Amino acid sequence: MLFAPKEKGQGLVEYALILVLVAIVVIVILSLLGPAIGNVFSTIFRAI
Repeated sequence: MLFAPKEKGQGLVEYALILVLVAIVVIVILSLLGPAIGNVFSTIFRAI
């Protein structure tokens, strides 16, 4: 029971690291696919 607060804090750090990793992956994907997605939307709006 004495180690419960440390485990809780460790869990929060793990969740924070996962969140940072997901954010980095999303930023990389958007930076790579951003122009292509922009072109798709431009084509759609030109057709309207």
